[in-house]
Amino acid sequence: MSILTVRQSNNRWRFTGVAGGILAATVGAALALLMSSCSGTVPSPEVEAKPASSELIELSPEAQQNAKLKIANVEERPLERTLVATGIVAPDQNRLAHIRPLAQGVAEEVVGRLGNRVQAGQPLLTYDNIELGELIGQYRSLQAEIEREQAQADLAKSYLARAESLLAAEAIAQKEFELRKAEHAQAVATVKSKEAELARVEEKIHRYGLSDEDLQNLNTSEHGTHRTASHTILRAPFAAVITMQDVAVGEMIEPARDVYTLVDTSEVWVLAGIYEKDLGLLGVGQNCRLKVPAYPDQTFTGKITYISDVLDSESRTSKLRCVVANPDGRLKLEMFATVEIPLPLQRNAIVVPETAVQLIGQQSVVFVPQDDTHFQPRPVELGERSGEWVEVRSGLRTGEKVVTDGAFYVKSALLKEQISGGE
Repeated sequence: MSILTVRQSNNRWRFTGVAGGILAATVGAALALLMSSCSGTVPSPEVEAKPASSELIELSPEAQQNAKLKIANVEERPLERTLVATGIVAPDQNRLAHIRPLAQGVAEEVVGRLGNRVQAGQPLLTYDNIELGELIGQYRSLQAEIEREQAQADLAKSYLARAESLLAAEAIAQKEFELRKAEHAQAVATVKSKEAELARVEEKIHRYGLSDEDLQNLNTSEHGTHRTASHTILRAPFAAVITMQDVAVGEMIEPARDVYTLVDTSEVWVLAGIYEKDLGLLGVGQNCRLKVPAYPDQTFTGKITYISDVLDSESRTSKLRCVVANPDGRLKLEMFATVEIPLPLQRNAIVVPETAVQLIGQQSVVFVPQDDTHFQPRPVELGERSGEWVEVRSGLRTGEKVVTDGAFYVKSALLKEQISGGE
């Protein structure tokens, strides 16, 4: 057995030691390329040994700290197979709103802007509502008519009362009394008809957001003639982000056209295509993991909420939908995503983090600590991969430890030393 020692000198790693073994030419060439590509960021080790599979690498505590080494236990866990699919981030259709005016009008004030984050009830747009203006005109006209008709009804009522007294005194004929009675009934019916028409107009006005208090204010000359009485405010129905704006001040708008699109991105959908052969492995309610290129070190989690019953005739895939929490807004709409769906394999296995496994030539290797400063390169046979974990079929036992973070640096030092020793 030989030992490769690592010391820190002038902010560079120095490896010294004596080792036996033979290095394959292909491994040396591969590592030479690897180390040259990383020379801008990885300290360049100086080595003087030829390690073999039985040798130990000695790293001082200082060298381990500079390499940011981390060590983890070799564990036995329930094994999962991971189904991987490509998806795209899409809005939750239950958290999306297309904002349109209720009636034709002219945009007076544009408050909401593309990209703004708005709260529920926040004004987006004020517009001069042409239909509301007409309704307000009808409302005031009907009120005036009702006042006139009510005055006529009150007068007819007084005539009827007088005719009733005269009839009792036999001062008029029954026919005269019946005439006054019919006039009064007609006047009352006219008032009721106008009041019913006014109620219908009031109901339409309420649809545009005016309250009973607003209607009362219309009865005064100060408010009733004010030009802003017909202005309508479009408000955000819920907290969201404005993802589309199609309106400018002075522009004519109408109910057939969207002026805003709002999306609540605190929760998003991820839509992915699943091949026909894998559909039997999936079900609604299963967990899923999500990764996007923008945040390679972050894993988002969600649940499958829908699997389409219809396959695409060309791709032979079924649309799958995952709901993913997005409270910080990192997931942007239309982002490409890698969807990972863990599938339990009903067995336990020895697993290690993927970062612990390094490839030397064609052989997978892990580095096993022998004590506080010595590490042994250990060939391993790998099996299934599950997220950030990989099965080790042979080469390790539960209870042992392996280098996880920093294993690449240990590998680089080992191979660079072999290359230097072979020259």
